[in-house]
Amino acid sequence: MKRLAWLVAGVSLAVLVAVQVVTADEHAPQTARADVPTVAPGSDVLAGIQEIPVRVRGYDYRRAAFGESWTDENSAPGGHNGCDTRNDILDRDLIDKVYVDIKRCPNAVATGVLHDPYTDAVIAFTRGNQVGASVQIDHLVPLALAWDLGARNWTDEMRTRFANDPANLLAVAGGANQNKGDSEPADWMPPNHAFWCQYSVQFAEVLRGYGLPIDQRSAVVLRDGAATCPVG
Repeated sequence: MKRLAWLVAGVSLAVLVAVQVVTADEHAPQTARADVPTVAPGSDVLAGIQEIPVRVRGYDYRRAAFGESWTDENSAPGGHNGCDTRNDILDRDLIDKVYVDIKRCPNAVATGVLHDPYTDAVIAFTRGNQVGASVQIDHLVPLALAWDLGARNWTDEMRTRFANDPANLLAVAGGANQNKGDSEPADWMPPNHAFWCQYSVQFAEVLRGYGLPIDQRSAVVLRDGAATCPVG
């Protein structure tokens, strides 16, 4: 467990958070940009990640095992900052934002625009139970998949961290997120093929950072996705 904790401590530095990286002064108008990873010739995006024959579904997955949804009480980067994780990711990934003070976050995004990496659509976001569902926060490595791959054996604190780690989270189109569900790469990849490079590299980095394996079917797909990256 000590080795795993050390790996996790570095995951947010190791992962290339591939889209919607925003800079500039706090709450100033910001512009998203896509950082397309480069892959060195002959390198393996899955180096250091154990490959297993198949994903074995235990059917005992519980969302509650990963803590309260979007809790700010977590040890991931951004935890304990006074704003819940969902609002942190909306603030990171949306542009043209207007803010509102709410109970869970003093600087929550009230309105904004998402350039969705999964579909390449431009989506207007307005806070609200119905309209707000057009933008959802996706776990790149789904929680149920992580559970099957070994997270069932983690501590509660580790699972809560994983569920709220910005390195494993993206604001995306709600429909695409629903279509993905808890699918692994062998069964679902973003409809926007231009995002396959970033998706594959970031997915692999999360697996590596948390010491999770991947099954052989998805290993093939992730390597194929990484093969679309520019050579650096």
